[in-house]
Amino acid sequence: MFKFISQRLLMLVPVLLGVSLIVFSIMNLTPGDPVEMYLGDNYSVEAYNEMNKELGLDKPFFIRYKNFVVNAIQGDFGISYSTKQPVSAEIAARFPNTLILAAAALVFAIVLGIPLGTISATRQYSAVDSLSMFAALLGVSMPNFWLGIMLILIFVAKLGWFPSANFDGIKSLVLPAITLGASSLAMITRMTRSSMLEAIRQDYVRTVRAKGVKENVVIIKHALRNAMIPVITTVGLQFGFAIGGAVLVETVFAWPGIGRLLVNAIKLKDTPIVMAVVLVMAATFTVINLCIDMLYAFFDPRIRAQYKVGR
Repeated sequence: MFKFISQRLLMLVPVLLGVSLIVFSIMNLTPGDPVEMYLGDNYSVEAYNEMNKELGLDKPFFIRYKNFVVNAIQGDFGISYSTKQPVSAEIAARFPNTLILAAAALVFAIVLGIPLGTISATRQYSAVDSLSMFAALLGVSMPNFWLGIMLILIFVAKLGWFPSANFDGIKSLVLPAITLGASSLAMITRMTRSSMLEAIRQDYVRTVRAKGVKENVVIIKHALRNAMIPVITTVGLQFGFAIGGAVLVETVFAWPGIGRLLVNAIKLKDTPIVMAVVLVMAATFTVINLCIDMLYAFFDPRIRAQYKVGR
């Protein structure tokens, strides 16, 4: 297990280097002058040249990229061009809010998706199955920013049940979490249904039923647990996608997370913030996938046996 985790963590290094180089190149090619943004409207040529040198923008591209990588390894992502605050402080203040939103969206998707997919599989071709699959297709096809706007119009503007924006208690989390979790709910429902349909047709399920075990026990204890491996994979991927998808949802609901921070930074060509946010998202996605792989051993005894053999 230790060897497996070490290998996965080492793979994180080239992934982050590749992502950082691509994003750094894109930000370098986009139009706009960070120095003018940093100084504001009124500045002298001397102030411009001094700030250009202070920010390191007078150096060649690869020198600037090397300096960024060296500083980032030490936890220093530089100073924001727009807010003039340390980027690490900006990320630390907003990243927990994004994690809260992504976790809430995933909880919403799991709590509804797994039971709904299980019921659909046990009642295949019924009205419940058809309705749930239609809802899942709708959830996958529907853009989350459009869903967010519709929820705001109905539950905020018309009914006044929820606050319109910003983080102000649990009620302000409901609509963003539903918006962000809708597509994940659809994916988890479909994957659970597909995996359960395969599991309940296996010989071991027929054997358990032949022993007179109650149907609920057969489904939950035997079929569902063995059907969870592909569902766990889907859940892990959806959590990573939720962090990335928070960019649009946070913008729609004015949620104070790193997604909204990223959108504003791209508009202002605030390269240090863009680089830091993208790297944090990439690292989080990779670590989540590692955790999901480790969960496999809990649900699949064959994987635990492989680790024991390896030791």
